Order: sequence, then structure tokens, then C-alpha cells
Amino acid sequence: MKLHSARFALPSFRRTLIGAAVMAFCSGHALAVQPFTVKDIRVEGIQRTEAGTVFAYLPVRVGETFSDEKSVAAIKALYATGMFKDVRLEADGDVLVVLVEERPAIASVAFTGTKEFEKDVLVKALKEIGVGEAKIFDKASVDRAEQELKRQYLSHGLYGVKITTTVTPIERNRVNVVFAVDEGDVARIKQINIVGNKAFTDKELREQLALNTGGWFSWYTKADQYSKTKLTGDIESLKSYYLDRGYIEMQVDSTQVSITPDKKDIYLTINITEGEKYKIAGTKFEGEMFGREEELKALNLMREGDIYSGARLTATNKRIQDRLATFGYAFANVNANPEINREKHEVGFTFFIDPGKRVYVRHMNIAGNTTTRDEVIRREFRQFESSWYDSNKIKLSRDRVDRLGYFKDVTIDTPEAQGTTDQVDVNVTVVEKPTGNFLIGGAFSQSEKFTLSASISQANFAGSGNTVGIELNTSHYSRTIAFSQTNPYYTDDGISRSFEVYLRTTEPPALNIGSYKIKQTGGRVSFGVPFSEVDTVFFGIGAERSRIETDVTSPIRFKQYVVDNGGPSDGIGSATTNSIPLTAAWQRDSRDSALTPSIGRYQRVNLEADLIGDQKYFRAIYEHQYFRPLFSKVTLALKGELDYGHGIGNHVYPVFKNFYGGGIGSVRGYLSSSLGAVEPSTNDALGGASRLIANAELQMPFPGSGNDRSLRWFGFLDGGQVYQEGEKMRLSQLRYSAGLGISWISPVGPLKLSYAKPLNAKPTDRLERFQFQMGTGF
Repeated sequence: MKLHSARFALPSFRRTLIGAAVMAFCSGHALAVQPFTVKDIRVEGIQRTEAGTVFAYLPVRVGETFSDEKSVAAIKALYATGMFKDVRLEADGDVLVVLVEERPAIASVAFTGTKEFEKDVLVKALKEIGVGEAKIFDKASVDRAEQELKRQYLSHGLYGVKITTTVTPIERNRVNVVFAVDEGDVARIKQINIVGNKAFTDKELREQLALNTGGWFSWYTKADQYSKTKLTGDIESLKSYYLDRGYIEMQVDSTQVSITPDKKDIYLTINITEGEKYKIAGTKFEGEMFGREEELKALNLMREGDIYSGARLTATNKRIQDRLATFGYAFANVNANPEINREKHEVGFTFFIDPGKRVYVRHMNIAGNTTTRDEVIRREFRQFESSWYDSNKIKLSRDRVDRLGYFKDVTIDTPEAQGTTDQVDVNVTVVEKPTGNFLIGGAFSQSEKFTLSASISQANFAGSGNTVGIELNTSHYSRTIAFSQTNPYYTDDGISRSFEVYLRTTEPPALNIGSYKIKQTGGRVSFGVPFSEVDTVFFGIGAERSRIETDVTSPIRFKQYVVDNGGPSDGIGSATTNSIPLTAAWQRDSRDSALTPSIGRYQRVNLEADLIGDQKYFRAIYEHQYFRPLFSKVTLALKGELDYGHGIGNHVYPVFKNFYGGGIGSVRGYLSSSLGAVEPSTNDALGGASRLIANAELQMPFPGSGNDRSLRWFGFLDGGQVYQEGEKMRLSQLRYSAGLGISWISPVGPLKLSYAKPLNAKPTDRLERFQFQMGTGF
């Protein structure tokens, strides 16, 4: 017996009867054959497929009765797998014979001529639509893959792309599939026409579009390459531009995209109808407001008599929703219904407020923390389980976790709890980053060539949230051995404790003519007391023993310090002093991230004074950082620092407490610690008792990194100077530089590279254009 969905072989009378019976069954007639019991099943024709796979799809087993219904079902089931090009059933006595012809399998998928896309990305994308290694070859799937490739190239402006697909059979019924791509030239936007605009010029409107006819940075932005997605976004940008300026009925009527025959130039035409400009006639509030009508009205940005603005309308809706969300109404709905008076060109709005059900948080879930303990994250939460949902507390919780500096990314989502209507779960997902870092810094200059400094430290020790470090730092002019430990939750209510013991030795760089050595041994302990969510006050005490050694080449100020503190009268020798510095500090941190902030401020004031030791001095430091997003992917980062030190009474400010300027941490483009006054006889930098530093950066994602905030490039402008004790700070003495750089949160710590051009360097200044540093952020 042989049965086939398309043709039947009838070499015997018995096979003819069964074949006819199956044909009759398929056509809906009642003709049947005498069933028989299957004694065995044999599969023939398979090359790659296991026989067990065929058996699994058959609706009949050994010992069961074979019938025409099961025959048709078996053929349909085997065809449905997509693995077989032909399926036949035959009976050899009481043995059921299954004959199959397999479809070829894809042995490999290759690409030639692809430059616009990575080959690995293309292989992965095609595999998702059924064309990949070990997949069953299907001509229709390969055709779809070819069309998808063309679509992707068209979306990148490559309208001249040509794709040739070659299928080559190889042994064991397999095929190799090769897509040969001729990408052609990128089609560029030659002209953009806007038709129908009267209120605004073509230039004003074109400035709102992401697409343009090209400029200096088109190689990076690719704004002159047509994209349907970009055009859709530009249409929305045009609508928003008009809506924000009162044109509530503005419409984009149509768009035309035409391409030249050589497929190199594209012409865009956007037809619009502006309508009339409308003013706000008034606003009303209706719905459930829980007696907070005046409070919610105060959030309204739509003022009577103002020009209508779509952005203000959206912001008003969001402000009301956010306010309701702070006391539990997470899914509040605010709809603003317009009432248009076309004669007066006025529009009024009625805000309908539907707070929905008040919800509370069921669970606060944490995911992604492979090293950091749950308690380290959970103690930063300000939203608690089994309490009312509060959007402000949830955002604050996210920001506090991110400010820990242990994670590359922190995200929060609040899905509704399944099976309930008044509960949500708060899911906090973190991406760990290495916190045990080998930190290295260096620079290249014509004077000192290559300089290097290094240290080792460990933050978030064993996932505990504590910072435990043994710092080993060595460079041309500084050596440090220090052990430190910080416990941010020394008490359960968030009081921190830090202590450090250290041995520091400082010598001038090899370039300096003057020679001296400063050796400091000491320790300190401090406690931090938070008194708000973003403010902390610190108090501390330390003890330090300082020894200065000089010789005949030492700067005069160091010799004088030796004389003033009991050393030889000629200042050549050594002097030892003891100090007990008391410290007090205030810190405010509202940044959204400690490593890659995009919004917020960081402020720090630190006061250190030695009132009972040998030194009798004070030094004050004020630092202010400000971050603000200018566009969707551009962040403005500003930093300023003002430092001031002075001796108390008749005491001179200690030279080893001097501030220094120059280098990647202050004014890039100048040799590290080289700004300020110099020793007249040696031209060596001395530092100073006061310092003024200012930095500005425009930070943008690195090309090709998408929205990855851990890899950015930036343009910068630096300014700063160091002043001597009692010297007036004069802005005219500031040194400036500008340049470009790259910052990367690498696996071994933050990395910064910069190339700076000094803008007003003096002949005596020491320059250093290329600098790099790992381990400190902006």
C-alpha cells in the first residue's frame, strides 16, 4: 500500500483499495477499507532526522489498528513539521512503511560586501525569521530574509543596494546560503521643502527637524540620510513646535519623498496647514479631588490670556498625576477637554480628574545584585512595603541606590500585583560593576615624558557596602601607604564612620631643580550624620606628624619653614611638627547617579583647623557640581571649587598644606601641580594657600554606543589658578584651556582621556596637552 497527499502508487490490488479509500476519505465520501493491525513500523529516506522524531508525530503505534483516518492524519502531521518535502505511506504485509524526502538543512549563512551592518548582527537577525545555521531550508523564508535585508538598508538611506542570494547544495542534504550585498552609495537629502507655513520661516521650521541637508557633523549624526522613522519624529516635532506657540489646529497634510534616478539625492516636501493662533480663555477642574482642589489648581500652568502651549498642557497633566501619585493614586488619569471658540480664537480647558483606586506597595523586589547584599540596597529605600504608593519616595529610592556608586545601571518599574486591583510591586533591578579597582593615572609631556601613578582600593567590600582599602600610591613625587575603612551605616539610623591611617612621602618631580622631602604619618576618624535625604554633616579629628627635610637646593620657603620650626638657622636640615586637625563638613548630593550623573547638584563644604597643635592654621574648601540635560543625549556639567587657607595668629600657613593646580583634575593642558607661584631661583612650582578652579563640560554618548552613559565623549573649557597666602585672587591671572576627551566606566574603574589646548599660557608655564586618569570621575 502507498498513500501520498499528491500522488499514489498502486502496484497491487490491496494498495489500490487502501489508496482509493484514503482518496474517498479526503474527498468526504464514506468509502472505507478493511483496517489491519500494525506489527512493525519502518522509516525510510531519512538522512539527518532521527527515526524517533518521525515516530513521535505518527498517530499510530505498533499493535494498533491502521485506518484511512490515521493515514491522512499521519501525512498531515509529518508535513506540518516543515522538515519534509515529500511523505508517503506504504504497507509491506503488516509492516507500515513511512517514506520521507527531507528538506535540505542550512549548513551556514554568510554575507559578502556588508559594511553598514555588523555580520554577527545580521546573522542573529535572520535566524529569528527562520534563516540560520541548522534551520530547515525554505525558499520562502530566504526570500523574506532578502527583503528584510533590503528594508534595513533602505532605512539607512542606501537605496541603490542590490542583494544576490546564492544557495549551494553540499553533502548530507545541506545547503550553504550566501547573501552577496552591493550596498551602493548612500542617498543624501538634497532639499527639504515646507509648504503652507506663514507664521514661521522655512529656516525656523527646518531647525526643528532631525533630518537636514548636511553639515559639519553629518558624518556623525547622519542627519542627511533619509529615514522614515526620523521623518515621523520630525513631523511630531513640527506639530509640537506649532502647538507650543498657540496653533492648536495645525495639521501636517501630507509628505512627499522623491529620489533621483541615480538613487543618490532625496527631496522631501512637507505640506502643512497652520490654522489660527489661540489664547487660553480659562480653565476648570472637575472630578474627585479629595478636598485638594486649590492645591491641584496651583499646579496648573495654563493661565488665562496666555498663548496656548501644548507643552504646558502636558506638563500640567503630569504635575497633577504626580501629585496624586504621592499619596497613593498611582494610576490617576487626568484628561483636559478643550472648548474652542473659533470666532475669538480662544480655547478653554476642563480638567477631568479620575484618581482611580488608591494603591499600596505589596513587595519591594531586588534583582541583579550578584555581589551586593540585599540589605545594602534595601536600607536606601524610602518607599516601604505595605504602605501607600508614593512616586516621590520611589524616585528618591532609585536615586539613593544609584548614588552608592556600586552599579552601572539602576532601574525601577511598578507593575500591578497579579490578582489584585489596589496593589503594586516595586521591582528594583541593578547591574553590578566591579568595585575592587586597580587605579592608574598618568600623562605625557615634552618635559617629563611619561609619568605614572597607581593605587589599589576596594569599595563595597564583600558586598557589605563598606569601603575597605589598602592604598599603595607611587609616582615621581608622591608615595603613599594607607589603610582606610568606611562604614556608611555605623548605626542603624545612617550615621557613618570612617577612619584612616597613613604614611605619605612627597618629593618634587624629577624636573624640579630644588630638592626637599615631606614625610607625614598620621590618622583620622570622622562621623557623618544625615539630617535630610540629601544633606549630611561630618565631624572628625586627626593626628599628624610632619617632617620636612631640606638641602642647599631646596626652595627658600621650605628652608624658612625649617627655621621657623626649630631647625638649623640656615634652613638646611630638618624640622618636625605635630598637628591635631579638627574637621567639620557639610555635603548635599541630589545627583541621579554618582558615576554618570545627568541631572542634579553636588555641594561640599569642608573646614579643617589645627587649634592646639604646632601649626595653628585653618583651610576651607567649597565645591559645587551642577548637571543638567540640555537635549535628549547631551548633558551640561559644571564644576567650581574655591579653596582658602591661612595661618592663625602669627603662624604661617604650612607649606605642606598648600593647594596645587594644573592637570586632569583641575586645569587640563597644564602640567600637573604646576600652576601658581614658582621658586625664583629654580622655577619650581610651590603651590599656594588658596585656589580657584572652574570646569565646564558638554557630555555626549560616544558614537556607536547608543544611550550607554558609561562611555561618553565631551568637550570642555577649564580655568583656574593658585595664589599665595595673603595674595588677592585676581581673575585676570586665571589660566584657561579647552579641548576634547573621552570618559569610560571601564571594568577596572572610571577612565578619562583628554587632549587640551592652553588658551592663554605664559612662556614660563609648563604644558601637557595629552593626559589620562583612571579611578576618578568628573
